[in-house]
Amino acid sequence: MNRFRDEDALVKEIARHFLPSRGRKLRLGIGDDAALWQPTPGVAGVLTSDWFLEGSHFLREKHPPDSVGWKCLARAASDIAAMGGKPRCFLLNLALPENATGKWLNSFLGGLRRAARSLDCLLAGGDTTRSERILISVTVIGEIAEGREVLRSGADVGDLLYVSGTLGEAEHGLQVLRKSGGKVNHKNGALRKHLYPEPRVELGCWLAEQKLATAMMDVSDGLSSDLPRLCAASGVGVLVDPGKLPTPHGIAQEAATQLALHGGDDYELLFTISPRKAAFPSQFGKLRLTRIGEITTGHGARIIGKEGNPEPLHAAGWDPFRKRR
Repeated sequence: MNRFRDEDALVKEIARHFLPSRGRKLRLGIGDDAALWQPTPGVAGVLTSDWFLEGSHFLREKHPPDSVGWKCLARAASDIAAMGGKPRCFLLNLALPENATGKWLNSFLGGLRRAARSLDCLLAGGDTTRSERILISVTVIGEIAEGREVLRSGADVGDLLYVSGTLGEAEHGLQVLRKSGGKVNHKNGALRKHLYPEPRVELGCWLAEQKLATAMMDVSDGLSSDLPRLCAASGVGVLVDPGKLPTPHGIAQEAATQLALHGGDDYELLFTISPRKAAFPSQFGKLRLTRIGEITTGHGARIIGKEGNPEPLHAAGWDPFRKRR
């Protein structure tokens, strides 16, 4: 049954989970026609938006609603981290069927609230409507000091290619979830990374503030699909060493390598470093930083094959418009 007599009641329920919806820079949040945001002098605004759709990005019968709330904000905030910025506030557009306005909505808002607090990112407003399926769109506004932003287009020949964390773990988690029969063990590291990814905001800020990364992006669609985008933006090629990929544990090596190359949803940072940065660390706090390749001349991504020769790295990650066999 519908818990709310009208849309105003639904908006009040959302606001109740996030009050007070204002801070030093968010002068006016939920409750008026628009929010009022006070930019900080000397910073550039960073804006991004992301869809999170039932049936495409999550399954209502499999994914806990609090994880949907957490992830819809975390994955959007990852785009801010990928430029070296900090998320500050967000807009939530939410379309719900009637049977999702009770227990499901309450748990969803709880997860979203936890993500917002973890990221110190305020809900500024948004829109609600009714739909046959759950449709979520999140817009995040972030900040970065002027001139410190890291783009995809800054990689140069000879730069070293690094990635944070582990690749393929979230995709492995999705496989575990699909086989779980609805029972979720949050202690499973791969499953937790799929359900509750952590955008690498602190790492992105550090790489930007220290002017260490020459180019950067997040890995959301899979390394094989995202890496060519960095190459295209920078007008360079890249050679990846599959033996150096940070792969998931507890899986046969070949399967783990395929997950690391093509699995999506990791939200790790992929970045390039000048070879002159000889003392670049292998860890940032407890987060592993792994060198997986080198920027080359030419175009596109290549990988060292089994015979030791470079081979094309074909994009086989997530693409909503690619025909599935």
